[in-house]
Amino acid sequence: MQKIEGKVWNFGKDVDTDLIIAARYLNTSVPSELAKHVMEDADPEFVGKMSSGDIIVAGENFGCGSSREHAPIALKAAGVAAVVAPTFARIFYRNAFNMGLPIFELPQSTEIKEGDVISIDMSTGEIINKTTSKVYNFTAIPEFMGELLNAGGLMNYANDEIKEESK
Repeated sequence: MQKIEGKVWNFGKDVDTDLIIAARYLNTSVPSELAKHVMEDADPEFVGKMSSGDIIVAGENFGCGSSREHAPIALKAAGVAAVVAPTFARIFYRNAFNMGLPIFELPQSTEIKEGDVISIDMSTGEIINKTTSKVYNFTAIPEFMGELLNAGGLMNYANDEIKEESK
């Protein structure tokens, strides 16, 4: 997973986990069920409008609030390819990598407008706004977090490690 490209959907700052997936839907952990309700309270039509591979670009403190793994699971299951924001809540940050959802810290994220198409190159650390031709450098992802993303999340990473050790 070196490059991600998709259409941008904007959300503001302080998007909490209850806005990502409302608590009323937490009676299941089935990703496909959670996906049906992603960002529903922010935009009831979001899931119907977005396409798999699209990217959420938000303001600071994305994923604040309750520490629930359901939020990155729901985003990933809905087809959100990545989230770009200036900052992420600490627990959401770790949960996203654990679930294999790529997230990128970009201080200038609010310059990227809804409907723009962006390309994220993990190998160069660049986000290119294909609509405006502007190039940004995102905050480097720690090496281990990149390994988690490449494996598809913590569980896949751990399973790969166990398989490797048993050889």
